[in-house]
Amino acid sequence: MNDLAVVILNWNGVGFFEKFLDKVVRFSGDAKIVVADNASTDSSIKYVQANFPNIKIIQNPKNDGFAKGYNDALHHVDSKFYMLLNSDIEVTENWLVPLYDIMKDESIAGCQPKILSHSNKDTFEHAGASGGFIDKNYFPFCRGRLFNSIEKDEGQFDNTLEVFWATGAALMIRAELYHKVNGFDAEFFAHMEEIDLCWRLKKQNYKFFVVPASTVYHVGGGTLPYSSPRKTYLNFRNNLMMLIKNHQGILFSKLIVRMLLDGIAGGIFLLKGEFGNFWAVIKAHFYIYGHFGMLLRKRKEVKKMATEFNATGYFGGNIIWNYFAKGVKSFSGLNQRLFR
Repeated sequence: MNDLAVVILNWNGVGFFEKFLDKVVRFSGDAKIVVADNASTDSSIKYVQANFPNIKIIQNPKNDGFAKGYNDALHHVDSKFYMLLNSDIEVTENWLVPLYDIMKDESIAGCQPKILSHSNKDTFEHAGASGGFIDKNYFPFCRGRLFNSIEKDEGQFDNTLEVFWATGAALMIRAELYHKVNGFDAEFFAHMEEIDLCWRLKKQNYKFFVVPASTVYHVGGGTLPYSSPRKTYLNFRNNLMMLIKNHQGILFSKLIVRMLLDGIAGGIFLLKGEFGNFWAVIKAHFYIYGHFGMLLRKRKEVKKMATEFNATGYFGGNIIWNYFAKGVKSFSGLNQRLFR
């Protein structure tokens, strides 16, 4: 696996390095280990230099977020495959082997391991679980996680499966394809940039897989808590951004439906007294209004590069209706015939 680089993007994560970096080094065979640092102000870099002198360190001049941080750093990593890994992940022995093996199929652009919770190791973790999907209104969900309902891992999702998107928390991807589509969209800053990346590559008929024979444990919310209004803003804004860029059909009708659904979500936040999250939804929509021209230009660029859309992993149903109206709280409870 000397043509594979494990690249960990870091921002003030010395505590995670102290807990998890040793296992990454010990369990990654002959893969290169790279730390890409987003201008940390803690002792992260000193810790790596003192304890792991063979790790390559790339220092970005400032913290421009997850998306641009990786884009900038990966220009300096010469490898056939990248394994993008969050700093708050505990890897397991031989974790890379099943992922590396499936990438022998050149139609596969990327893959992810099974992601379990570090604090509760028999349950799935929010970010990626056992593979990512998207519904007809472009709301993402996972095998093992629908909205905030997290399932216990009982081996029910242990089969290798083609999915719509693979999580950026632990994403193996072909370097050539990453750069072919100009990597992550830096405008996203963080959150859903990996879904947008997968979607763009699927529009060129590439595939993404989850490989549960590889398992890792994710702390989650390492740099931004799940309940943060900032995260709410990024999730709502970025979801609309990727819809505008990638939607196949008539844009405006789909966009109006999504923004109305967002408005309902904002109203629920308001009724619950979550004023920060309510305002985050409003701000997300104003961003879209102010940058609509830029997003249409991005949409045109995606269309130019598109060939054949591989829609595997698309759910033709409405995940919101299933979850909130029908009470479906598990992936297996969804109508499987509606998946492509």
